[in-house]
Amino acid sequence: MRSILLVSILSLIPVVALAGVPNSFSQKNVNYKTFIGECPSKSSANFALIVMREFEKKHSLKDVKEKILKEKLEEKHFLSDYRISYNPVIRTLRLKLDCPEPLMKVQVYKKNGEEHYSAILGDNAKMYDPAYENLMKVEKKLKHTLPQLAISMEQLEGSAPTDLARFIKLMDKELRQQIAEVIFSKNNDITIVFALGSKATSVFMGADLWEEKLLKLAKIIGYVQKNKRYPTSINLVNSKKVVVKFSDNI
Repeated sequence: MRSILLVSILSLIPVVALAGVPNSFSQKNVNYKTFIGECPSKSSANFALIVMREFEKKHSLKDVKEKILKEKLEEKHFLSDYRISYNPVIRTLRLKLDCPEPLMKVQVYKKNGEEHYSAILGDNAKMYDPAYENLMKVEKKLKHTLPQLAISMEQLEGSAPTDLARFIKLMDKELRQQIAEVIFSKNNDITIVFALGSKATSVFMGADLWEEKLLKLAKIIGYVQKNKRYPTSINLVNSKKVVVKFSDNI
């Protein structure tokens, strides 16, 4: 059974009140160079300071690695990847961090329909604490509202997170940012609700051929936006027979 990764911001270790770490600095005869890319600076600074303090004990990258694994620091600090290297000649430790792009807010439900927990789906198909979205927004690294995703607990144990993340990443970013909600049924059918103009447009994608259907969807949405006449629904379940419905009240 595939394990579900839910990273909790509550377990972040407070280090120097989440102080920032400069790109380059020296400490105890060791030079440190950090690269955080699109990661939140606060959680990245925490991670970098923990690494720095552990390294200064014995100058052992092995000890640093063991600490990261034992305390699950990669998950706790919202990292999708990290690389640490040390050059003893120039006494320089380099730390490069990568974080996932947040794709959707996720509402996970149990069998009885009750909500189990909320999370953020990253582009690496892993689940993160909802606080990740807030961190990214505060630092203006996330400038749009994330769409909602409703999914069952059982589906998260299969390939659904990977399939959904891959599907969302296939979309043009402009189109992606117009998604209001994604519903993933127990039969793996996808329904997408777009906010087009001032109207809600439901798009029925079915359970297969998503990439092929996405090309058709992009053309349809481009056409209706150009003409400023937005449909109430687009049915792409049968990729060979696309049905577009408009409201009687235009």
